[in-house]
Amino acid sequence: MSDQNPYETLGVSEEATFDEIQDVRSRLLEEHSDNGKHLEMIEAAYDAILMERLRMRQEGKIKVPERIRFPERLVQALPKETSTPREQSPAWLQNILTQPSTTDILLPGAWFLGLSAISVFYPAGGDSMLQLVLIVGVGVSVYFLNVKEGKFGRSVLLTLLTLIVGLVGGGIVASWLSPQLISLNLQPNQFSTVVSFILLWLVSSFLR
Repeated sequence: MSDQNPYETLGVSEEATFDEIQDVRSRLLEEHSDNGKHLEMIEAAYDAILMERLRMRQEGKIKVPERIRFPERLVQALPKETSTPREQSPAWLQNILTQPSTTDILLPGAWFLGLSAISVFYPAGGDSMLQLVLIVGVGVSVYFLNVKEGKFGRSVLLTLLTLIVGLVGGGIVASWLSPQLISLNLQPNQFSTVVSFILLWLVSSFLR
């Protein structure tokens, strides 16, 4: 082997790829594993080729393969985490419910809480006072629904329907809980009024 030209020493052409040069080097090292001089010549030739290739790349005389210059392009981008929607409520429920702001919840809640407190703590038998707070509650519900929806007629209708459901439903439940209500010194009409206010708050805050 001649040590004048590293390519001739390895027995490869100057157009050989880096992988081809490595394969030849490995084969020659195996063939001459018992000849120290040849091993030194092979390694020296291989190092000389590497240095020449590096210099040529730095000078832009040879094109560096894309896989070497931009190895990150070979790495397939991990699929973006698609946010899997959580189990959603039924479509019909989404159509009638809204996501209110904190103000939309707290402001009507404060009104109906106050009216409920008056209904509960006002002396029993004050039907006129219960009627008055119910009228105020109806006005509060209509006001907040109209502010949110901008449909006065619909606001009045929803409020009256909710009031009827609350009074009737609350009266039925009160008849079942009569002993407990008596022990709490609470009249059935007071209980049904509070139930009505809870329903009015839910409707005025959460109904679309």
